[in-house]
Amino acid sequence: MNSKVFIAVLSLGVTLLIGSSVAHAQKPQESISLKSGETVEMGNLFWVVNCRSLLNGPPVAEVLEGPPEVTASVRIQNVIPRKANCAKEVPGGMLLVTAPKEVKARTQGILTVRIKYPTKDGERQASREIAVTLFP
Repeated sequence: MNSKVFIAVLSLGVTLLIGSSVAHAQKPQESISLKSGETVEMGNLFWVVNCRSLLNGPPVAEVLEGPPEVTASVRIQNVIPRKANCAKEVPGGMLLVTAPKEVKARTQGILTVRIKYPTKDGERQASREIAVTLFP
């Protein structure tokens, strides 16, 4: 009888573990709402090692999938890589997301953006998923 209880508890534990990891993997961490023609800054882009930039040129943003006519671009500027615990500015950019000039109806979708970093060690890539809601 103890083995049946053990198997039941083990099965429940595995189910909870698998179920919780699946739920977290499908949800974008960032969310924005935009009206017609609006642009929002989504964060700094940089590639550093020991607080020194490895970029040979500016990062490039490319929309892979998302609501129609939503664009992503990079404003080239010096940034402070605080996520890397750096205090001085390095070359990089700001990720910008822009809504179409005319939004006719409320639209929701997941925007997938690929960011390419031309570095001294070759091209590096990262991606971001952003939940976007467009309002007229």
